[in-house]
Amino acid sequence: MATRTALPCLFVLATAVFAGGRLHVTAGHDRNPDAAGSVHVTGGQRMVARVTRVIDGDTVQASVLGTTQTVRYIGVDTPESVKPGTPVACYAEAASHHNAQLVDREEVVLIAGEEPRDRYGRLLAYVFRSSDERFVNAELVARGFARTLAIAPNIRFAPRFAALAQAARQARRGLWGAC
Repeated sequence: MATRTALPCLFVLATAVFAGGRLHVTAGHDRNPDAAGSVHVTGGQRMVARVTRVIDGDTVQASVLGTTQTVRYIGVDTPESVKPGTPVACYAEAASHHNAQLVDREEVVLIAGEEPRDRYGRLLAYVFRSSDERFVNAELVARGFARTLAIAPNIRFAPRFAALAQAARQARRGLWGAC
């Protein structure tokens, strides 16, 4: 007779669906964190998280299912402010500050990319602020704090980001007017 030595645990969390310009939160399940402390994430998975630290304009640390995850925003690239051996780029501090105003200590909904992790192990996600459903990735591009960065297969919102970037560039908003 075989016995199980460990039973898998399911973590219950709120998930979100972005549809028709609105963010709808519903109940869902996630997998266990793996041994390294990373949460196993599948493409398109939705997770509620709390931002615990803003690293720069397009990267944060967040508490996801009781683990600290580094989250890299999909589709956007802000000027570098913390890259080792690289000087702080034009508008990097402004982008980082604006990102902090948007999400620092905030509850957010993360939607993992089709490719959910990058080569550094960071969680790749679209980020929505829970309090008002603001789409953070899009906000950074629209206000001129970020350029677009489309890397397949994570291109779900690439056309939208491209249109927002073009409008920001034409209006010389943010980095388009300062750099």
